This record gives sequence, structure tokens and C-alpha cells, in this order.
Amino acid sequence: MPPPLIHPNWSRPATSAIDGYSIEITAKDADALRTVAPRIPPATPIAIAFLPGETLDARVRAAQTIRALGFEPMPHFSARRIGSGAEFEDYLAAVVEQAGVQRCFVVAGDPSTPAGPFADSASLIATGTFERSGIRAIGVGGHPDGHPNMTQAECFAVLDGKCHEIARRGMAPLIVTQFGFDADAVVRWLSELRRRGIDAPVRLGVPGPAGIKTLMRFAALCGVGASTAVLRKYGLSLGNLIGSAGPDRFVAILEAALTPDHGPVRLHFYPFGGLARTLDWIDGYARATGLDPSA
Repeated sequence: MPPPLIHPNWSRPATSAIDGYSIEITAKDADALRTVAPRIPPATPIAIAFLPGETLDARVRAAQTIRALGFEPMPHFSARRIGSGAEFEDYLAAVVEQAGVQRCFVVAGDPSTPAGPFADSASLIATGTFERSGIRAIGVGGHPDGHPNMTQAECFAVLDGKCHEIARRGMAPLIVTQFGFDADAVVRWLSELRRRGIDAPVRLGVPGPAGIKTLMRFAALCGVGASTAVLRKYGLSLGNLIGSAGPDRFVAILEAALTPDHGPVRLHFYPFGGLARTLDWIDGYARATGLDPSA
């Protein structure tokens, strides 16, 4: 049996859709995080994206800030953006030693040509560096909207292989999905994941409230399905790009559809409209359902 995931909420069923949520930031969001920190429950996992143009030092400082504020830093490792084995090992050693990192998220990354020796997330996992460094949990990506280079069956096979390899190495696998607009498709994907016997905990990606143009821009960048019918279901219209939208309908569908048969599931917020705006939405959801969002 692999060790349990670090966040204590995984040891029990969720009491609501937002129970035990995680959220993502970039290195430059560290100051904004300090401002909103009192509104976030202690030990909340906070992921640090691996974006081009941000230095490793900046990401390490962001991890330190997250730890100092009482949260759980989860840095991303983008395989194709890492220039060498030494760069990978140095970054991992820095976040472990300076920020107490115990969980990481590993992704192939966007570049078509790797900057160094790592072509995909599996090649980073295969080095053995994560478990030797004391990492207890590894997150890998799930794609409810499909993958541009693989069939659905291939996606599930690759995901199953990664989860087994992570567990074989004594760490806990965690699946974190790309954000999307079609909650019904997410539920179908999750049902198929479980039908195939993949029982790792899953964090479902949710786009935080943002301007409609901003949401469309991120959807295009990330290859997220955004047909007219899907957008209408989410509450967006390609004919009206003025204004903003939140995940109200999306989360409501998940809340109604998810059952114990879907296994351990929590939400992961992508705060495209900013941290404060996403937390405003979470707080509003909590008030509407009689919850304490900071508990």
C-alpha cells in the first residue's frame, strides 16, 4: 500500500464540493497569496505552475511563501522545459530543503522538442529522484476533454501505467485534470476511469471566475473543448464576449452527479480571474450551502 496523501481530507468523504479543494498559482502570485491567505483553510494544497519566463529561484521562493503561510506547496515539473538532469535535481532539492515539499505534480509540458533529456512525465518519474528526495505523492495529468496526440484508450493506459509506477516506487499517485467547461463530460470520464480500475484520488480542474475573453484565451491555449453547445451549458456565449462567468453551473452538475462509486474526488481551482476573485466565488458557494470556507 502506498502512503496516504498528505491532505487530511482525503481520509474521509467530502462534505461538499469545495471541501478539501486545492488551488494553483504562478511564482508571481506569491504577494497576492499573502493578502488572501486568511481566507484559505490551513494545509490547503497550493500548486505552483511551471511557466516559461519564471525562474527556478522565483518558484522556490513561491514554495517557501506557501509553506510559511501554513499551506502545502505542490510545485509543477514540466519535463520538456527542464534543460538537464542537474537542473531537475537542483530544483527538487531546493523546494524540498527550503520549503518542506512532499508532493509534486509532473507533466510533459507544451514544447514539441524537449529542452533537455526528459521527453515526458514518465521519464522524470523513472529517474527515482522523487522518492529518493522524500516525496510522498506525485500528481499526473488527466484529460477529460481528450488528448491531441492519443486516443481515449491510450490516455487511460498511459495514466494507469503512471499510477502503478508511482505506487511501485512507494509514493501515492494523484490525478489532476485539465480544466474544462463540460461537467457532464468530466463525470463520464471519471466513471470510465473507475470502470477501468484506476482508483487513484482525482482532483477535477475548475476554471475560477474570470472575464469571458480571458476564459476563451486560456481554453485556446490549453486545447480545452469549447463548442458552442458546451459553452452555452457552462453559461457562456460566443456571441457575447462582454462580462464574466463563474463555475456555478459546472460545480452544481458535479455536486449532483458524483457518488461514492466515483471514488475520492476533490476540486482544483485554476484562478484565471485572480486569487481573490476565485476565493470570492468559493466564499459565496460556502455561504449558499451553509459552510465555513476557512475551516
